[in-house]
Amino acid sequence: MAAALTALLTFAVTALTIGLATGVQAAALSSAPRASASASTTGFGCVHPLQAGQARCFGVMKAHRTASGRLSPFTTGSPTTVGYVPSDLRSAYNLGGTSGSGRTVAIVDAMDDAHAESDLAAYRSAYGLPSCTTANGCFRKVNQSGQASPLPSGDYGWAEEISLDLDMVSATCPGCHILLVEANSANVPDLMTAEDTAAATSGVVSVSNSWGGSEDNTITSVDSHFNHPGVAITASSGDSGYGVSWPASSPYVTAVGGTSLSRASNSRGWTETAWSGAGSGCSAYEAKPSWQHDSGCAKRAVADVSAVADPNTGVAVYDTYNSCGGALLCDTELQLGLAQGADGWVEVGGTSVSSPIIASVYALAGNTSQVVDGSYPYSHTSALNDVTSGSNGFCGGSYLCTGGPGYDGPTGLGTPNGTGAF
Repeated sequence: MAAALTALLTFAVTALTIGLATGVQAAALSSAPRASASASTTGFGCVHPLQAGQARCFGVMKAHRTASGRLSPFTTGSPTTVGYVPSDLRSAYNLGGTSGSGRTVAIVDAMDDAHAESDLAAYRSAYGLPSCTTANGCFRKVNQSGQASPLPSGDYGWAEEISLDLDMVSATCPGCHILLVEANSANVPDLMTAEDTAAATSGVVSVSNSWGGSEDNTITSVDSHFNHPGVAITASSGDSGYGVSWPASSPYVTAVGGTSLSRASNSRGWTETAWSGAGSGCSAYEAKPSWQHDSGCAKRAVADVSAVADPNTGVAVYDTYNSCGGALLCDTELQLGLAQGADGWVEVGGTSVSSPIIASVYALAGNTSQVVDGSYPYSHTSALNDVTSGSNGFCGGSYLCTGGPGYDGPTGLGTPNGTGAF
């Protein structure tokens, strides 16, 4: 019995060591992640399974395939060998010299991340960002009613989403305050309560929603929860390619699509194409806003703008909320697919990345009193990087699924080139 246990542990540790070595060596060969068609990815697991009236988060992480065929998150111990870091994102989107000046970005998610504040501290410390804690007034976590307790029950998938959202606000707007509002569940009524709480909180200038679900004939009856004049609301367009999700299709939000982001030798230093997983298309239910003028969609078109979302050119995120408790054995269990969650640095993508980035750019711009729904970028396109190639599916070659000059579905009007479009 003892010999069998020893053999099992030896096999597990060996598998972990090989996986870690392979990942770290590959990452060390380049200062930035590169797209790889063969790379494996997995969702955050916040579906359980998705039912009518529920939302799922739109995060995707780099993963490896276990001997059983299951995909599990690849975790590395180093913040310098996994994904784009804050300085990369601020360079790619020309955000140097900007400051949030204490403005608050709110994050609305479902369920509780018990490690939210400590993981946030680890991320910010790793990249030399100013501390953002409850004690110094920068960070605040509340339930859907705006109270510090009781908090919802924990969920490993939604916790990964929460870590991603908090880290992207930190990366994009290091001077911003952060409000995390945790809905009791992923059911739409709870999320709508959380949305209203976030938008009504003093100091909040933008709210990010990295979640959504399929459109149906009920969505227009709850759109009003995103109608908060003076507060910019962003929503991820989805991770399943061509097709529309809600609340990205709501006329009251800035719908955020996704790109693949790579270093380049051009004057910008970066190049982007439409990410194949970004959601886009023509809403079946939402009326076309007055500020949209594309001719191929009689109703609301998705998306409006975009930012990096491809997990193969993903971002670094720190998350330690898991079912195995941490340390080497936990890492082994995660690598073998025997535990849930993550235990350190992971490379992450999905339009869950792009929504909090854009919400944070709105905060950097400090202009949300002038923002009406998702209209502002449409009259300030010169301050956007036009993304002109790539596709997220099949729609007869239409702009609704194909990147091209000017407006297109997967990337909208483009990505931030400074804060002028926000």
